Amino acid sequence: MKIHIKNGHLIDPKNNIDAKQDVYIAAGKVAGIGNAPDGFVANQTIDAAGLIVAPGFVDLSARLREPGSEYKATLRSELQAAAAGGVTSLACPPDTDPVLDEPGLVEMLKHRAKQLNLAHVYPLGALTRQLAGKLLTEMCELTEAGCVGFSQADTSITDTQVLWRAFEYAATFGYTIFLRAEDHYLAQNGVAHDGEIASRLGLKGIPAAAESLAIASILRIAHETKTRVHLCRLSTAEGVDLLRQAKKQGIQVTADVSAQHCHLTDHDIGFFNAHANLKPPLRSSRDKNALCQGLKDGTIDAICSDHTPVDDDAKLLPFAEAEAGATGLELLLPLTLKWAADQKTSLSEAVAKITCHPASILGIASGHLGVNADADIAIFNPQQEWKVSASQLKSQGKNTPFLGLTMLGKVRYTLLHGQVTYQA
Repeated sequence: MKIHIKNGHLIDPKNNIDAKQDVYIAAGKVAGIGNAPDGFVANQTIDAAGLIVAPGFVDLSARLREPGSEYKATLRSELQAAAAGGVTSLACPPDTDPVLDEPGLVEMLKHRAKQLNLAHVYPLGALTRQLAGKLLTEMCELTEAGCVGFSQADTSITDTQVLWRAFEYAATFGYTIFLRAEDHYLAQNGVAHDGEIASRLGLKGIPAAAESLAIASILRIAHETKTRVHLCRLSTAEGVDLLRQAKKQGIQVTADVSAQHCHLTDHDIGFFNAHANLKPPLRSSRDKNALCQGLKDGTIDAICSDHTPVDDDAKLLPFAEAEAGATGLELLLPLTLKWAADQKTSLSEAVAKITCHPASILGIASGHLGVNADADIAIFNPQQEWKVSASQLKSQGKNTPFLGLTMLGKVRYTLLHGQVTYQA
């Protein structure tokens, strides 16, 4: 299949392209940029006039709910949501049921995703068996099965000796450890940011120190063991400061922030809106501003959707009992564009936060459109308005604090391996 994408504005941050350029695709690869290869005859032409042509988006955290939680979402429904959101590559945390701590489970997930052919799925293996924080998994075997890194998802390792051994194991083989920094005891049973709003609503708070204390410990061990670590979903100003200092010291550390935390604060809990029950919790305006500034100056490397589909029943419970999480794959683009507009940052830099930067963190060859690269492409209209409604979302999870709001930025086409997987 040969496809000619014409009249579009190509933004490819990794290759420093930000100009009106045609893209030529053959055999699932980018065959040419600007000028057609010799003898190229297209089977299909996509007129991208007025649209942005970019590498397919790369998401660092998307829960697909398979295996084990198909009543919340299915692999098919969530990968369809990924295609609708322009996401062509995504990493999924290991907190499935059963946990991704055995090679067979990883291979099964990869096989199912490949059959659907809607997005590349890159599993993160469990760092410890059953995510219990006691016994290390066989990281080598999990890597051979297809894992691109290792994570504890939303659980903490309270035994620092186990954490130290895990870092040493990972450093020996050059693996990346993905951790959401949170002190288990300070965060225990907490559901909201420890501040004025939580106090007024009578909700148990999680102090910002729960994150900064855990980050300090993780960074110290990473420094001592020379391990590559990625901090998932930062939420506090103190966390951003610690990350900035660590990078200046040469520690091998990267970080991301969820798209929701770039725009919302604990005030958005309102009158116990369970859609605003997230992990980590929505923080103060000071924290949100620090996260946005950290993204802008490069301290924070990437934006992720933190896609967590939850069934309606689990969100209809009282706030403190409701399951945490928000659907996000289809909102990653508009929320990233809004962050860029708010921070007066270029469209190219915004695209980099959801393409080449996360691809580099995962160590995959996605996130760019150089010649001979996989033709994984998102074509979108950055000015198109659309209203977030449950009926419009492809994801089986309709849980998002942005329901009913108008977004700016809509994906029009998504291509995977040079095949159109979504068209609006």
